[in-house]
Amino acid sequence: MPTRQELANAIRALTMDAIQIPNSGHPGAPMGMADIAEVLYNDFMKHNPSNPNWADRDRFIMSNGHGSMMPYSVLHLTGYDLSTDDLKAFRQLHSKTPGHPEYGYTAGIETTTGPLGQGITNAVGFALAEKVMSAQFNKEGHDIVDHNTWVFLGDGCLMEGISHEACSLAGSFGLGKLICFYDDNNISIDGNVDGWFADDTPKRFEAYGWQVISVDGHNADEIKAATEQAKAETEKPTMICCKTVIGKGAPNKEGGHHVHGEALGLDEIAATRKALNWSHAPFEIPADVYAGWDAKEAGAAAESAWDEKFAAYAAAYPTEAAEFNRRMAGDLPADWTEHADKFIAEVNENAPTQATRISSKMSLNGFSPLLPEFLGGSADLTPSNNTFSETSVKINDNNGSKEMNFAGNYISYGVREFGMSAIMNGVTLHGGLLPYGATFLMFSEYARNALRMAALMKIQSIFVYTHDSIGLGEDGPTHQAVEQIPTLRMIPNMSVWRTCDAVETAVSWRAAIEKKNGPSCLIYSRQNLAHQNRTDEQIANIAKGGYILKDTDGTPDAIVIATGSEVDLAMQAAEASDKNVRVVSMPATDVFEAQDADYKESVLPASVTARVAVEAATPDGWYKYVGLNGKVIGMTTFGESAPAPELFKYFGFTVENVVSAINEVA
Repeated sequence: MPTRQELANAIRALTMDAIQIPNSGHPGAPMGMADIAEVLYNDFMKHNPSNPNWADRDRFIMSNGHGSMMPYSVLHLTGYDLSTDDLKAFRQLHSKTPGHPEYGYTAGIETTTGPLGQGITNAVGFALAEKVMSAQFNKEGHDIVDHNTWVFLGDGCLMEGISHEACSLAGSFGLGKLICFYDDNNISIDGNVDGWFADDTPKRFEAYGWQVISVDGHNADEIKAATEQAKAETEKPTMICCKTVIGKGAPNKEGGHHVHGEALGLDEIAATRKALNWSHAPFEIPADVYAGWDAKEAGAAAESAWDEKFAAYAAAYPTEAAEFNRRMAGDLPADWTEHADKFIAEVNENAPTQATRISSKMSLNGFSPLLPEFLGGSADLTPSNNTFSETSVKINDNNGSKEMNFAGNYISYGVREFGMSAIMNGVTLHGGLLPYGATFLMFSEYARNALRMAALMKIQSIFVYTHDSIGLGEDGPTHQAVEQIPTLRMIPNMSVWRTCDAVETAVSWRAAIEKKNGPSCLIYSRQNLAHQNRTDEQIANIAKGGYILKDTDGTPDAIVIATGSEVDLAMQAAEASDKNVRVVSMPATDVFEAQDADYKESVLPASVTARVAVEAATPDGWYKYVGLNGKVIGMTTFGESAPAPELFKYFGFTVENVVSAINEVA
């Protein structure tokens, strides 16, 4: 039987050999954390390489994702569908081993961890989801949700501000099944971090309410004892601070910053083989080392034991078992379509003039009774965002109590827009819950990279943004979003809905709930917006992202395209104009673009080149629809502080100005 050191050295060997082929990568962290990985996977990790999606598996997140060769090596060694040839294709086009762990590329990779700090924050979401799902489904004697979330992270993750947002919240939540291993090697790309990262990390995490343990990161006995202590602490997350040597085993480069992000080179690889007493050829792993790592038999046994446990649960609680399976599969209830159709029809019949943020709450009240998987929340703006529905139950109360009700479905995230958004991504990836989280649209800027990661991973997180333009008024330009909507539309895979009334708002929520292959941004107003009368066909066409709201007899003289609060303005201008004007409401440009050519031509016929777009946001994206000779009434400056009606008039969002634009193009 190989020693622990020999098992760990297999990671080091695969790491340096794989990175050398493209002469690109980060060998330092995988080689430095190899001993920790060996203990974790061979003594604690509950997983099944033959079924990477087993519901009650432990989740592992490599937050310092530049060290991707560590998880790739471990997945290969333990028996996942990741071959030696896959390792040899490291960082190559369409390989299973890209430069950072990428969700969807490699079985066993739970989340994409490129930007530092988001991995640990996703992990808080994973652990939170486990806590909520266990509270919602477990019964006495039937713990069908019972797994850990394990994280590797480095100095860079802890320097990023998002780690403060997430780890502070994890301490407040008491996420006892979240266990992190900090690769404390004092090195980043620029060199020794003591000159720019002098935090007392143990005290920092103790202040958050974490259990903190410090160990020698190359001593397997200490690592194992610390991990057992971490598992025994059920009321606090644990940070195990592991003092390590970056690039451990490379005799001439270990401990220095060059090994962080540069291939070792053939000479240093040869020297490392000698120093490690690793005499095997590149990518050659002895049979006994493979046997020492192989987790297929133990993983199958663990899953089989859980299957028996779940069968007993299903016999005792058949309704709950069926609901658990539905939610983990990501399926909607059987009567979802009928219910959604009926609700939207009712909204159309009774829609008042109101802010779309109020309409959003009305939609939540209508849809949430069918969706116990909802996990809502807001970044300290619940009363303004209107995200607390009639079925919402607070997990963390606002009465000063530290008691948590994890059977609930609503979170006060505090002022943590970025942390909230990345935590939501972890919740989504865990499965069984559908998160939505809200803030003002302006503060999507703080959350932007988490939105990008949701879109990159094509996962169903729902981001709710209210106070969508200069229409929020007196708070002024710091809070008035003008460039956010166009730039959100530029994110691939992201659906961006800006709705004009309660009916469009209900359709936007339905679309976000039904979209399984990417996130959605739902953008709503502070100010009241008038209800628009529609036919049944028009209501159906809202879901196509853009549709004719007001048409003409015969070919239009001009087309006015608008979104959100500007749709009613467009309708008024069309009525006031002496031209034959078609009004197109386009709440979601990406959804409209996904329609077939015939539908798009029917809405925006190429023969009608006289076009005007109206939106209280920066105008550049609209020239795609109006052409270079069209007119866009938008925001070319930041806003001002004043009542909303004054601002709309000041910046040209008036009937007279839209009519003038129509006359210019027609």
